[in-house]
Amino acid sequence: MRPLDEAPLSRTEQRNPRSAAIDRMSTLDLLRLINAEDHQVPGAVADVLPDLAAAVELAVAALAGGHRVHYVGAGTSGRIAVLDAAELIPTFGLAPGRVVAHIAGGSHALTHPSEGAEDDEDAGAAAAADVGEGDLVVGVTASGRTPYVRAALSAARVRGARTVLLSANPASPIASGVDVHVAPDTGPEVLTGSTRMKAGTAQKLVLNAFSTATLVRLGHTYSNLMTDMLASNAKLRDRQLRILAEATGADPERCRQALRAADGDAKVAVVTLIAGTSTEAAGRALAETDGHVHRALSLLDHHAA
Repeated sequence: MRPLDEAPLSRTEQRNPRSAAIDRMSTLDLLRLINAEDHQVPGAVADVLPDLAAAVELAVAALAGGHRVHYVGAGTSGRIAVLDAAELIPTFGLAPGRVVAHIAGGSHALTHPSEGAEDDEDAGAAAAADVGEGDLVVGVTASGRTPYVRAALSAARVRGARTVLLSANPASPIASGVDVHVAPDTGPEVLTGSTRMKAGTAQKLVLNAFSTATLVRLGHTYSNLMTDMLASNAKLRDRQLRILAEATGADPERCRQALRAADGDAKVAVVTLIAGTSTEAAGRALAETDGHVHRALSLLDHHAA
């Protein structure tokens, strides 16, 4: 391994000349500088959308084939990955364990500094112990060289998984060993090396887009409505009724009756209301079309014809 003083710095670790006087700025000027730097992030993400699309296709193939997606990260990157994975369950009704996040240092690292854990290559390899052939492993590291992530990706490849690297370093030394490298170049941070800032924002944007696009492609929505959302409290049950009304044009009481008949399955209720069919027929059509509402409606329309 190269000594630290010989290893090339990633752009995220370089000094930003625009913030050299940061400690002598007024509060408002300091905030304006941070905001101006943050404005660069969406453009950097836009530049890598073709790579992100390739990563989404790998995730769609993995999940559609009954396999899993694993996120692997450390520090800020790992925390963002854990957050994204956790939110997919209530938002899309995704079964627990389909998208799994592994963070260096374990659950303790979510709320406590565990910076030393990112150097633990044995733990990184162990994180990939339950990865199987057909799975997708997404390594998340701003620097693009975190040993924990590198080891996890290497172990995943040995196990026959496809691999994606999400970094903020286009010159990442890990990149040559993965299938897809998504690397929005957010440049030097306002605070040198503090990648919880622009690099972290870019990772949040990329993972939000990655997981949302993947699950939309897999039929977990109808139009832009969260028909697979888990309605686990009063607020979400009200939202579920509004979603049904938006999707079908039916009044709230009719939506409530359809939802009750569908045993709380909003997607079945949507198909029932739009197609004017039974819950049994709606359920069969959705099963035949892998849960895609538009395809289920087309199937029922074809049968009716």
